[in-house]
Amino acid sequence: MRTRDENKEQAIRQQAVELIVKNGLDGFSMQKLAKAAGVSPATLYIYYQDKEDLVLSLGTEVFNKMQQYSLKNFSAEMSFEEGLKVQWKNRAAFFLENPLEVQFIEHLRYSPSFKTISQTIKNSFKQEMGKFVHKAILKGELVQLPFEVYWSVAFSPLYQLMKFHTQGESYASSSFELTDSVMDQTLKVVLKALKP
Repeated sequence: MRTRDENKEQAIRQQAVELIVKNGLDGFSMQKLAKAAGVSPATLYIYYQDKEDLVLSLGTEVFNKMQQYSLKNFSAEMSFEEGLKVQWKNRAAFFLENPLEVQFIEHLRYSPSFKTISQTIKNSFKQEMGKFVHKAILKGELVQLPFEVYWSVAFSPLYQLMKFHTQGESYASSSFELTDSVMDQTLKVVLKALKP
């Protein structure tokens, strides 16, 4: 039985992310991955049972990484304004530092695999964010809303700014860059909308 090589496994994972971003899940195969990673197809099965096992493993890893990044320097005990600002800065930094992984996540989010992945990712993120929101409501810092409405108002504006940044333009400008100033201006409007 061949042994696992951590460096080889990491190279395989990186190639898998790149191929899924480039070709989508439908255009991704273990055969293509083996060729791109410069290994035999049999080598892939040392690390993964099959394509689905690889996608679920990678998806869980990347989602957990993103969530841990989002919780950096964050506490549920922060004021709503301070906590949301930390969340925005962390999410924007992850997006800007890991563009390939963000695109990979987007491919998975609209796939049948996402439901399974969302059931396996760490609950600490959900628990910490839940405590943060409930505390803000109790302290009168946040209006009580259904989750979907809250999330759409609290985070969608940030994700749209990040999309404009990635495109390098917006609907109104042929040149756009996400700056701290633009992010702070947008966050002020969001906080105003979410206050009781």
